Amino acid sequence: MNAIVALCHFCELHGPRTLFCTEVLHSPLPQGAGSGDISGQNEQAEEEEGGIQMSSRIRSHSPAEGASADSSSPGPKKSDMCEASANTGCRSLAGGHPGYVSHDKETSIKYVSHQHPNHPQLFSIVRQACVRSLSCEVCPGREGPIFFGDEQHGFVFSHTFFIKDSLARGFQRWYSIITIMMDRIYLINSWPFLLGKIRGIIDELQGKALKVFEAEQYGCPQRAQRMNTAFTPFLHQRNGNAARSLTSLTNDENLWACLHTSFAWLLKACGSRLTEKLLEGAPTEDTLVQMEKLADLKEESEGWDGSEEEEKPSSQTDVVEGQELSKCSPETPLMPDCNSWNVAHRRLSVFRSLRHMRQVLGASAFRMLAWHVLMGNQVIWKARDMDLVQSAFDVLRTMLPIGCVRIIPYSDQYEEAYRCNFLGLNPHVQIPPHILSSEFAVLVEVRTATRSSLYPTLFDDEQSLNKYEFVVTSGSPVAADRVGPTILNKIEAALTNQNLSVDVVDQCLVCLKEEWMNKVKVLFKFTKVDSRPKEDTQKLLSILGAAEEDNVKLLKFWMTGLSKTYKSHLMSTVRSPTSSESRN
Repeated sequence: MNAIVALCHFCELHGPRTLFCTEVLHSPLPQGAGSGDISGQNEQAEEEEGGIQMSSRIRSHSPAEGASADSSSPGPKKSDMCEASANTGCRSLAGGHPGYVSHDKETSIKYVSHQHPNHPQLFSIVRQACVRSLSCEVCPGREGPIFFGDEQHGFVFSHTFFIKDSLARGFQRWYSIITIMMDRIYLINSWPFLLGKIRGIIDELQGKALKVFEAEQYGCPQRAQRMNTAFTPFLHQRNGNAARSLTSLTNDENLWACLHTSFAWLLKACGSRLTEKLLEGAPTEDTLVQMEKLADLKEESEGWDGSEEEEKPSSQTDVVEGQELSKCSPETPLMPDCNSWNVAHRRLSVFRSLRHMRQVLGASAFRMLAWHVLMGNQVIWKARDMDLVQSAFDVLRTMLPIGCVRIIPYSDQYEEAYRCNFLGLNPHVQIPPHILSSEFAVLVEVRTATRSSLYPTLFDDEQSLNKYEFVVTSGSPVAADRVGPTILNKIEAALTNQNLSVDVVDQCLVCLKEEWMNKVKVLFKFTKVDSRPKEDTQKLLSILGAAEEDNVKLLKFWMTGLSKTYKSHLMSTVRSPTSSESRN
């Protein structure tokens, strides 16, 4: 992550000061940059934190690290700093200290820590952020996170906090940890992550300082001593102990090395947690419907938490469009695909794809079944094997928009078509005669095959389909010479094309569904919103290439799968007659 993390301090004499900062260097160090390693400090410490492996060593200043030994290097004047000692509040590293460098072996990136950035422009940006974080940009209570910044000077996530000091006014000193970067959106999206990690660093610092404070107060209570002594503010400010360093306040000589490790890991982890994804165009209708159902399920789960409901009979299964809830408890995280027939969670997959199902059922039987699915008729499967039925529904539902799918995977009694268009039944369940003879339903009976090898083995499945016999019947069978809906012919063409893999066929289905959902949107706007006459509707259907009877039925059924978001958007943008006349 291209950012700078810095620790800042409010000095009683000099105001806000930068104590310690860590920045990212993408350019490699030149050969021989480590030739000036300080003796006794050239050992490597392998740090592994959160899956990040870095090699840290203390190096002398070198041009590759941005350090400069001349007096023109950026930094505050000596008169604006406390005395040149690492044991003062304005300083972290003693004069001549080389700083810290960590090498990320995965990306060849260097994380460099100094008291101030060595680049003049970066120094100015960090300096301004430091002053603002400890003066005007402060949250209520003067302790906590805040966001500020602009395009010119960068954007800042700042967290101010207090450190206990028995010799300070008010027995505490004011610090802040700031993260500066130019990408505002990235920094805002990283707020929860940065807040948690920086809060952890602050808690550790405050915990160490509190132990030192309590020990000093126990040995020499400062409050009583100050009350019994004449107090001179100027003398107190100039007292040598008034501005102690953070290492003294925490009694941790390795504090800056630890902070370097924490800041370097923070930069690495924060840059790795977010990845960019290419989103092309607006979200699809399936995506909108999934989002709406997820919101509905969350509201329903909140209702479960507030009241106790009686258990329902096993034959009465709660169903929502595209999902089955009988396997989900109130304690289970309710996601759009929380169901037993989901590909990622089911134990057994019998039907692998539409192409597989077509080869098993046969071309004519599959066409009849697919026709009823696309038309919105009720599809009934009777079988003993629940996994077989669930896998069949999982494959068939890919031909429909999510909003048009209502599934009851398995039931011990017949359910009406208004409750589901995919119904799995026990073989012993009696189906009403008028359903069996209806043209709006299709029945698939899964029977035990009379011969051991009724079907050839098409795939190397663990459970072969040879032992099953599939009988597809309907009160209105689709004639072999019937044209059918256009999308069905295109689906069959893709399934019969052996040059297309299963994954490619799946993408073809997505494209076909989106193409026809766009036609549905046009028809909905034309008929439901604008209320055009039938003659105009017929002309529109001809333009859309959907004037045939089966195509019209398909569009009307798919219209029920439009998202509430799209419908409400159209209704809210309907122009009133007065506004249309005024425009004319």
